[in-house]
Amino acid sequence: MTLSEWLDKWLENMADTLQPNTLRNYRSYIENHIRPALGDKQLARITPKDVQWFYEKLNNTLASCTVRRIHTTLHGALKAAKQAHLIANNPTEQIIAPRFSYGAKQVLTDEQLDVFMKVIAEDEVWCDFFYTKLTTGLRRGEICGLKWEDFDEANGTLKICRTVYRETGGELTAGDTKTSAGVRKIVLPVSTVQVLRKRKKSALTKWIFPNPLKPEQPTNPGSTYRQLKVLLKRAGLPNIRFHDLRQTFSVRALQNGVDVKTLSAMLGPYSAGFTLDTYAHVTTSMQKRAANAVGNFLSGTLQP
Repeated sequence: MTLSEWLDKWLENMADTLQPNTLRNYRSYIENHIRPALGDKQLARITPKDVQWFYEKLNNTLASCTVRRIHTTLHGALKAAKQAHLIANNPTEQIIAPRFSYGAKQVLTDEQLDVFMKVIAEDEVWCDFFYTKLTTGLRRGEICGLKWEDFDEANGTLKICRTVYRETGGELTAGDTKTSAGVRKIVLPVSTVQVLRKRKKSALTKWIFPNPLKPEQPTNPGSTYRQLKVLLKRAGLPNIRFHDLRQTFSVRALQNGVDVKTLSAMLGPYSAGFTLDTYAHVTTSMQKRAANAVGNFLSGTLQP
């Protein structure tokens, strides 16, 4: 059996267990990268050297995050082949896996955030949405998928258990979060609880943030991206990505004393180690402040 033949069987077996977007991404990585490079090789004869060559070739043309996702796909397929006793060892486990290269994060400064908050306050349709986004750090699909049943008004919490995405063909679908780790309950700031409590009083639909034109449907994640661009232009701010609002939330949380473990739990299926690596520029400054605080505390004790 060739790798190409096994990949077809693997995708068929995985079809019912993956989110449509995830399955579509796996197919893309296989068709555009894995199959052309390694597909003709016999499954049992793929070596760590072959895999290493493949990754080095990808590193010359693709971003590190894309190479890492291709590795995740290939690793999963070969792991399943090993479990099916088609290969003795998984060659992707015998090399150093590609790593993400974390560049500088685009976040709004305190001054820019103040400007942005003033602009969204003037937008009656989108104000609550972007305020909630900035105070929770939720992903686009997660915040669009919120229902009123997820909001515990008495305890001031939100349950994150679904995401909205667009199917092939254009239809919006609300499905489970990508992984079980993505299902979580987060405690809301008092101000966000007040915003949602006031919004709930006039709610006409099960969605916390329904489509403004079709309230029986959730807000389209694509529309939130386009609206962000409108608001940024109106505010005269840099043309950041929607995901950078999540980065802004994360940096502000760390700077204001939220510990890394708690932040990881709020963000979703990220480990504390991932958070430390991603926001190293922030956590380094936090460590310096902690070191100075300890030094000041002990300086008097150690003096003769």
